[in-house]
Amino acid sequence: MTDTDHDAVVVGGGPVGCAAALALAAADVDTCVLEAHEPEKRAPDSRTLALSWNSRLILERLNSWTEDLRATAINTVHVSDRGRFGRATLEAVDLDLPALGYVLRYSRLFDSLSQQVQAGGIRYRTGFRVDDIRPGSPTCEVTGSTSEGSVKLRARLVIIADGGMALTRLATKHVREHDYCQRAVVGLTRTDRAHGNRAYERFTRSGPIALLPCEEEFAFVWTCTPDHAQALASLDDDAFLSSLQEAFGDRAGRFVSVRQRSAFPLALRMADRPVGEGIVLVGNASQTLHPIAGQGFNLGLRDAWDLGDLTRSVPREAIGSASVTSSFHSRRRADRAGSIIATHGLEKVFSSDFLPLVAGRGFGLSVLTAFPPLRRTLMRQMIFGAGS
Repeated sequence: MTDTDHDAVVVGGGPVGCAAALALAAADVDTCVLEAHEPEKRAPDSRTLALSWNSRLILERLNSWTEDLRATAINTVHVSDRGRFGRATLEAVDLDLPALGYVLRYSRLFDSLSQQVQAGGIRYRTGFRVDDIRPGSPTCEVTGSTSEGSVKLRARLVIIADGGMALTRLATKHVREHDYCQRAVVGLTRTDRAHGNRAYERFTRSGPIALLPCEEEFAFVWTCTPDHAQALASLDDDAFLSSLQEAFGDRAGRFVSVRQRSAFPLALRMADRPVGEGIVLVGNASQTLHPIAGQGFNLGLRDAWDLGDLTRSVPREAIGSASVTSSFHSRRRADRAGSIIATHGLEKVFSSDFLPLVAGRGFGLSVLTAFPPLRRTLMRQMIFGAGS
């Protein structure tokens, strides 16, 4: 069967996919969202997200920033190299902003965005697993499997926002990958003192440890080797807290509780441009970054917003044309490349024990402290995107 045609089809109903659909709908583009999972079968998601101030502005424009998100502001970020020379403090007041960013639960943001999608009259189809995407002009064809059988949709523009990479590989010639040979151990912890809306990026001999204020707790991201991650997973809570305390130190206080621990592998993935007309990639479908500095999700939101902004000035019948998709990828090139270079470079510099690099990074942190204009420039880049 052939379903009703749409101007745009978004493949992937997560937060970035929903944001893209809302941005397109605001440009008066008839949009349909396809999500493989059924709501009742979706596993509970305990992840946390770090959003920049700019991401809050995007969500406000999409009418998806509400009190129900219970977002915790980050007013200060303390960056240090434990046991070594150099530290820097980044503060929202340096840029005359109310906050540098926010920390919130993934599930709350997903609920807010998906509810806004459905409230805005955007069709949101669950249980739709996309099997094939065929580029074309003037329309692309999306084939998928549902409980009712095979379904085909036609759209002028297809936006792949599914981070699983299977559809990305289908739509592009090549996905470049770099395995960091690391695991991110994540969870929630509490200390014996209030966090005061201060986040920490602490570079330690066992890998970077980020602490992000999340309501009354800290969300933590501990980057370490696979063997170390496996050893940490085998520890009970008390032993894990002792290991965290030993690695991080007492700068944030004494760690007193931990919950919702998990771990996942880290890799850098960069997709080439899609082959053929009428297809664009956003979010993790386009690039997956190292979590250092928390840039990945914010980059994906900027992808979604720029796509919607671009379509505002384009006739509806032309939104999937080669000129439009080429303009989108050109517009996103500097931000994407800058974010990839920044996160990859930070990982290389701060995971090394090579003495010249150790001295250089300590000097770099000291320079940030001594030269406010340089510090403010760096902060603007991290908040608003590379090339901003």
